[in-house]
Amino acid sequence: MLLLLLLLMMMMMMMMTMMMMMMMMMMMMMMMMMMMMMMMMMMMMMIMMVMMMMMMMMMMMMMMMMMMMMMMMMMMMMMMMMMMTW
Repeated sequence: MLLLLLLLMMMMMMMMTMMMMMMMMMMMMMMMMMMMMMMMMMMMMMIMMVMMMMMMMMMMMMMMMMMMMMMMMMMMMMMMMMMMTW
């Protein structure tokens, strides 16, 4: 009887340890997954930021070009006017 009890206890202990190990593993996996997700999110954010910056730069360049063109046109018009009067 005692032996049986001992055996049972041992089995229980083993089971408990196994369960604990499993739980720990699960927790670790979950943590890893979370970390991966976070990293992915960060990467996405960074890419988005860069894209936005690029877009802004492009827009600025376009605006500058437009302004330059306008100025040139104005100058041309002025020159034409001057020529006409003269």
